[in-house]
Amino acid sequence: MSDLIPLEAITAKIIVLRGMKVMLDRDLAELYGVETKVLKQAVRRNIKRFPEDFMFKLSKQEVMNLRSQFVTSRWGGARYYPMAFTEQGVAMLSSVLNSERAVQVNIQIMRAFTRLRRMLADNEDLRRRIEEMEAKYDEQFRLVFEAIKQLLSEEEKTGPKIGYLREEVEKYPQQEPSE
Repeated sequence: MSDLIPLEAITAKIIVLRGMKVMLDRDLAELYGVETKVLKQAVRRNIKRFPEDFMFKLSKQEVMNLRSQFVTSRWGGARYYPMAFTEQGVAMLSSVLNSERAVQVNIQIMRAFTRLRRMLADNEDLRRRIEEMEAKYDEQFRLVFEAIKQLLSEEEKTGPKIGYLREEVEKYPQQEPSE
């Protein structure tokens, strides 16, 4: 059952809104195999389980920013603003949606959030190491670049000039060919 939904498919549905990693109600409903309307009804019936840090409704501006990603209804747009669920909100959904599929999908979603968190931590560690190396080697590289610049400027000063200068051409006008 662990390959019910590939982790990559779930990770692709995790977005950042208000500085938090969230999943939208329509994406969760698709993963759980229920209609978005059914998922929202279950949440509304158990709204005490979903404080603001677990679930929030998108603002009009957030909807406008994500418009191209929304499936429109036959009336020309979504009738209600979508709900966004944080990792804790998704975990709470498993207690609201009581089906075997919901439990298995929830496990996969939790794994995807964990994997994403691990990747971000690894990237942060890599970024920190690179910055440490830059700080350590910047002085040495600066000296190397200064030496290269000095060598280049010396070559420019001492190198012979190739070609004619305009003044020299005017000093020695071309002679007419002799017959």
